[in-house]
Amino acid sequence: MTIPPAGLPGLPERPEILCSSRVVTPDGVGPAAVHIAGGRITAVTRPEAVQARPGVTDLGDLALLPGAVDTHVHVNEPGRTEWEGFASATRAAAAGGVTTIVDMPLNAIPPTTSVAALAVKRAAAAGRIAVDVGFWGGIVGADVRDRTEIAALHDAGVFGFKAFLAPSGVAEFPHVPMEVLAVAVARAARLDALTVVHAESPSVLAVAPPVAGRAFASWLASRPPAAETEAVAGLAALSAASGARLHVLHLSAAAALDDVLAARDAGLALTAETCPHYLAFTAEEIPDGATLYKCAPPIRGERNREALWQGLAAGLFAGVVTDHSPATPQRRAITSGDFAQAWGGIASVQLGLAAVWTQARRRGHDLADLARWMCTGPADLVGLGHKGRIVPGADADLVVIDPDRSFVVDPAKLAHRHPLTPYAGRTLHGVVRATYLRGERADGDRPPRGRLLSR
Repeated sequence: MTIPPAGLPGLPERPEILCSSRVVTPDGVGPAAVHIAGGRITAVTRPEAVQARPGVTDLGDLALLPGAVDTHVHVNEPGRTEWEGFASATRAAAAGGVTTIVDMPLNAIPPTTSVAALAVKRAAAAGRIAVDVGFWGGIVGADVRDRTEIAALHDAGVFGFKAFLAPSGVAEFPHVPMEVLAVAVARAARLDALTVVHAESPSVLAVAPPVAGRAFASWLASRPPAAETEAVAGLAALSAASGARLHVLHLSAAAALDDVLAARDAGLALTAETCPHYLAFTAEEIPDGATLYKCAPPIRGERNREALWQGLAAGLFAGVVTDHSPATPQRRAITSGDFAQAWGGIASVQLGLAAVWTQARRRGHDLADLARWMCTGPADLVGLGHKGRIVPGADADLVVIDPDRSFVVDPAKLAHRHPLTPYAGRTLHGVVRATYLRGERADGDRPPRGRLLSR
């Protein structure tokens, strides 16, 4: 067996067996040999059993994790491809150890609210994706019966349906009142379909103070925690009344976890996710005019961040996903620094694993926790039982990581369309050495091998 050099250009394109002292399986982190054939994991054995066999690559102390599954990515193509696109977004995903993404139904034009629109989006992605890609459908409009093809989209293979309780920011994807969402959720529930919700209360946002130019504090005040807590409480009540599967997207306000915990204890099908930027940044460190930190809900204070980490450790989140949402420098108002004018969203699909691991290791978490939050959990949320885990029969979607090595984020090395990120200049731990999609290298400039997924 040979140990690849530090830069790992020598890692095989199509390994037969990968050995490491730190393989992350459902049993934890430990030495193992992962056998690969036909794009699948065929066995997981002790390393000693394969030492005399040919075709073995020994990774030494480099960690082998399942490829991350990011169920919250805005690709924006077609219609706003100048913001991002399938080719660039999936190259960035592969570079960051993400092997599967699920694309949100906005901000593309047309939004994915019909089977015809889904076909347009699938055609735009076909043959151009470096990782596997699935799609969410959308729930829009004041009368969902006229605007959303729920049953038809479900049959066409979307992984569920997204709705906004507050304005989305784009005219073609209007938000829905809670009573309209209840109608849509009832229809989705009959199909056992998952409904995922941007949970901010429009009534709370309507009376919050306005955003005042460059001041980050004014952006934070304009999206108070009460907007989330009220919306999540409403979704818990809707889940109790309907029995529907509901999922809270990008939860930022830790206070809303009280309702998530109560719903879990009551046996309701209500889950939640959070994002790397809520776990990595704090409001206190964000300077005025730094619009790259703008997102909705906003990044909150340090005490809130630590409460999110406590909730994550307690198992209150179904997963951690990026909400990758890039835009052009002009739309991000880089020059003016005006929070009122800037498009919100953190471009981070390439950095999510490292950003979360950097914070997790400081708090005593291990690589098994990281895999549960960013690989297995999101895969289970959308029913991809053959993704996000190192077990026999699963897709050989794998990422080789040096968890102990750090790097400084250089925007010039980011693969998404616009090299803009609030992580610029930050030191992160967890260098991705190689990403495998169904047993073949997917990172770098390799030809795109991703597949379009259906539920």
